[in-house]
Amino acid sequence: MFLRYVSVMQNSPTAPKIAVIIPCYNCAKLVPGVLKTLPDSIEAIYVIDDACPQGSGKAAAKVKDKRLKILTHKENQGVGAAVLTGYRQALQDGADIIVKMDGDGQMDPAQLTHLIAPLLTDAADYAKGNRFIDTQALRDMPSHRLFLNALLSFCVKLATGYWGMLDPVNGFTAIRREALERLDMTRIAPRYFFETSLLLAFSQAHVRVADVPIPARYGEEISQLRIRRHLPDFACRLLLGWLKRLWRQYFLYDFNMGSVYLLLGLPLLMFGIIFGIDAWVVSIQTGLPRTTGTVMLAVLPTIIGLQFLLQAIAIDMARGEKLFTLWRSQA
Repeated sequence: MFLRYVSVMQNSPTAPKIAVIIPCYNCAKLVPGVLKTLPDSIEAIYVIDDACPQGSGKAAAKVKDKRLKILTHKENQGVGAAVLTGYRQALQDGADIIVKMDGDGQMDPAQLTHLIAPLLTDAADYAKGNRFIDTQALRDMPSHRLFLNALLSFCVKLATGYWGMLDPVNGFTAIRREALERLDMTRIAPRYFFETSLLLAFSQAHVRVADVPIPARYGEEISQLRIRRHLPDFACRLLLGWLKRLWRQYFLYDFNMGSVYLLLGLPLLMFGIIFGIDAWVVSIQTGLPRTTGTVMLAVLPTIIGLQFLLQAIAIDMARGEKLFTLWRSQA
């Protein structure tokens, strides 16, 4: 019933104009098949050839579709830069909803109606696929990948404030024009940090985000990401993004109880830990046990500081709940 309603909205005279952007790099064999499966409800298709050595743009151009427009980068700039190029062109052409898909066939065009449903019903401004709602997908995933995904998800939740998010780097996304126009796209990371950088910007702009359960498809695609190579830089960018978010949301643009808990909790916790370690080292060196007063002087600030920080996290999570939705559509 609900999906039928969404389908009617897509085909009505007043329906929003939907565009699809497809960044391409080393997917010349796969992108034509993706283009051929896009539904008729899509009014514009943008393929961005990010200086692909395989000539993905030329391969896409062989598909005869009047909706198709090929955009080409002379030099490789990264997937983020390719997506931003598509965003700018789609905005210029008057698109109301812009869907981003990869050119490797992992994202099923049949799921487009599910993906854009929160946007059509004004439940969210930005929707992203979630591969891990399905418990079978979690069971099929190797344990080390499951652990890494859980760790990455927690770090991105902490940094962005979208605490309900489970699949933060999923690239099957849709965004409303109004939300995109609120962003400064010059500040978005152009390469592998793109999705997380976008979420950080959304958090600061109070953009409503929805997770939409959508299964992934795996086939002949080849990942271009080298985890060991990019992990240190990714971690530094994530930490910097988190610190910037805290500064802007709790001190620069607002000051609330979360700000108070942070101001009190961090110094108390650091004092307790440093003082306690120093007293422990002195005790080992001298062979003399520390007095009860010395121990309590280390323990109490540590406990109180930790409690204050937990309260700050609770306030941050409550704020994040207002901006995040786990979308459950009904057939």
